[in-house]
Amino acid sequence: MATNTMDNDVGPVAAGESNDNDPASEIVSLRDRLMRALAETENTRRQGERRVQDANRYAVANFARELLPVVDNLRRAIDAGSAGAETQKGDGLIEGVVATDRILTQILNRFGVEEINALNEPFDPKKHEAVMETDQTEQPPGSVAQVLENGYMLHDRLLRPARVVVAKSQQPSSQAAEQ
Repeated sequence: MATNTMDNDVGPVAAGESNDNDPASEIVSLRDRLMRALAETENTRRQGERRVQDANRYAVANFARELLPVVDNLRRAIDAGSAGAETQKGDGLIEGVVATDRILTQILNRFGVEEINALNEPFDPKKHEAVMETDQTEQPPGSVAQVLENGYMLHDRLLRPARVVVAKSQQPSSQAAEQ
């Protein structure tokens, strides 16, 4: 419904189109205009409140997006260090990196940033970015066989998609081999 302008709200009495000065019809017209103005004001107030709530809820999005490479690098350091950790038990450096990763993950979770669990899940284009397909897996076709980069959600919005390797069906490759 289009919003009324002042020219559209002016009745025939105010526009001079009628000499009938009926106070009852003027009261009804003014009451209708008042009710419409009050409803429009209330709608504007509610819309402003929703915008403030969204701004508060998602204000951390850009900052969190910038921190995700830090989380990735911490996890890479942990993975690289854990390969040699079997020989060196109690390595303080690796323990420090693990503690830093744990604290950073807790802080991100506190602000609504959650990691997307993609491994062995069906491929979802809304949450995953397929980097490549593989047929060398025991996974069912169309499921995530490997996660190359973790994805993250901020409350109900996608912050970064998970970059994944998807299992493809075995049938097309066997039919191609027969031909």
